[in-house]
Amino acid sequence: MKDMTYDVRVYKTAVYKGKKSTTYYVRWKVGNKTWKKPFRNAAQADTYRGEIQAAARKGEAFSLLAGEPISWNRAERSDVSWYGFACMFVDMKWKGASAKYRQDIARALTAATPAMLASERGKPDGLALRTALRRWGFNTKQRDEASGETAEALRWLSVNTKPVSALTDDPVLVRALIDTATSRLDGKRAATSTVLRNKTILQNALDYAVELKLLQGNPLKGIKWKAPKNSHEVDRRSVVNHAQARALLAAVEAQKPSGKRLVAFFALMYYAALRPEEVVNLRDHNITLPPLVLNEETGEWEESGEWGELHFAKAAPFAGREWTDGGTIREERSLKHRADGHARPVPISPALVRILRAHLAAPYGKAADGRLFSGVRGGELPSITYRRVWAKARRDALTPEEAASPIARRVYDLRHACVSTWLNAGVAPTQVAEWAGHSVEVLLRIYAKCIVGQDEAAKRRIADALQE
Repeated sequence: MKDMTYDVRVYKTAVYKGKKSTTYYVRWKVGNKTWKKPFRNAAQADTYRGEIQAAARKGEAFSLLAGEPISWNRAERSDVSWYGFACMFVDMKWKGASAKYRQDIARALTAATPAMLASERGKPDGLALRTALRRWGFNTKQRDEASGETAEALRWLSVNTKPVSALTDDPVLVRALIDTATSRLDGKRAATSTVLRNKTILQNALDYAVELKLLQGNPLKGIKWKAPKNSHEVDRRSVVNHAQARALLAAVEAQKPSGKRLVAFFALMYYAALRPEEVVNLRDHNITLPPLVLNEETGEWEESGEWGELHFAKAAPFAGREWTDGGTIREERSLKHRADGHARPVPISPALVRILRAHLAAPYGKAADGRLFSGVRGGELPSITYRRVWAKARRDALTPEEAASPIARRVYDLRHACVSTWLNAGVAPTQVAEWAGHSVEVLLRIYAKCIVGQDEAAKRRIADALQE
């Protein structure tokens, strides 16, 4: 069986003396993974360590999933705490998950955990507890590095959360778990996207509990729970027209010190429908510009008015150093909705050609590794930098009424404006979907309200059909 091994090593019990109590950690290694279990007194720790050691000496097979001898039946393993199990789920998911999804898992489990607390006695401050869980406990990379108050909070959780088995035949607890996972701190339901994401992650976690034989079945499947309606459609009010877009780009350029170096950044979203994480990872070799032409009258080289092309296969979404494997603030990954190595071509209009050529000719035009965009002092372009620039540009370029409206409120709205422009220009949806990196079905669902003029055309066709 691939989920078992005989490679087991038992270590010396570790003793941690805290301010209020002493914790004894039994530590052992199964395959390539190190396990540890806390106890309140030395006798309990010694007993458990002896049982682990005896099983290893007998040559018993150990489970790679649970870390204990396979011969120990489920009843003996049913006391696995919610916190301990949640950490197991995080560790199982870690290797194959993107940095952003690792964060999503941590947020979802942090939101759910209060429902599984077994006691309030000695409970750390709520904010400290949530921070300890989200940034350390539910982070495979960080967990063992926790110290001070964070380590004490995690130790409290390790002995003060209910066993996973408590969810068996307890619909009240199960409902409390899903309600807590999908609510804000004030008790109100979270945003629809958060609700759906957290519910999915929680259901996956409990499926894993079934796989580990900690539960006989997923208790969430027996709960009647109505998912909130989720509208993926783009709000037409957020889409800028061409005059507004030009005014916004001019307002960006006027800002110091980052404005000039970010004009092309925003232009790539407005003219080529790139996502922010795709723009930040763009290199000079991803761009093909048409050659300049010689004006025989003036003797100067000028733009030809021809189109260029972007061709790229990587994006770099922001995640934070503690969530990426390489310790970088962004994680380079394949394009969204694309397999590894699958590139996406996007046409470069003459207007964007001019902007990109000017950017590449500037001192800040590209970094040593070919990246088009970097921070003022070099290195990665911080997302906070371009967001601040955009917020200031909106205030400068739009009227007070427009600035208070949803129009171009998010940087991402520039991409929506581009896709809407392509669709309203009559470009075939299949072509727009390829350029934008969507499926046709998703494209038409998201941008349904941004395709203008079709309602009037439909009315005219109906009127013509009704004429005698």
